[in-house]
Amino acid sequence: MHTEVDDRVIEKERTQSELKAKPQAKQPPLYQVVMINDDYTSMDFVIEVLQKIFSMDSVRAQNLMLEIHHCGQGICGVFVREVAEMKVAETLKMGQEKGHPLRCFFEPAT
Repeated sequence: MHTEVDDRVIEKERTQSELKAKPQAKQPPLYQVVMINDDYTSMDFVIEVLQKIFSMDSVRAQNLMLEIHHCGQGICGVFVREVAEMKVAETLKMGQEKGHPLRCFFEPAT
């Protein structure tokens, strides 16, 4: 004999199993923006770019600039594709406007 309580328990179990069966939204793939060292762009300008475009504080920007200088490249941030594309475009434009051959690109995050 079903009671009202039994019906609610059955409904709750069915709802929970339906929720488990629904496909979960996938996280979008992430991309890292990589800045390349060159012999012409000033260290101060790289710090300025990192602060303005990548919202880094002065200490983080200086540390990353040194990493880029000593290691040849550094990761400026990890973003969804559209944001990574925008950050690269802004960086290249800012470099071009100031006459610096600043180079950066984005690639799938590892």
